[in-house]
Amino acid sequence: MDSEHWIKAGVEYADGTPRVGAVVTDTYSDWSSAPVPEWAGQVVTVRASWEDEAVTIRAGATGKPLQFVRLARFAASHNVQAGPYLCAPTRAGLDVEFTGWRLDSPDASLH
Repeated sequence: MDSEHWIKAGVEYADGTPRVGAVVTDTYSDWSSAPVPEWAGQVVTVRASWEDEAVTIRAGATGKPLQFVRLARFAASHNVQAGPYLCAPTRAGLDVEFTGWRLDSPDASLH
């Protein structure tokens, strides 16, 4: 993992609504996202499962099943790291509480 190989997944505020999405960077970046206005103000779980050369990303609000967000190639071979992250690049006032973090076996339910 380095400045040209990384993945970011979660809930972002864009175009006036919360959106679940993922940015995948493998030299070049792309962004996938979908509106989830019903998640506003709720606790959201994001799960990234890395196995072989792919990452499956799922997310959902508390009490709802995790939904498929993205399947992406990620062939990193060393120095892979994972953890919670947040930012507010254009304005102050972002308030986020992380309620948990764990490292577990990959989610194989996609296949």
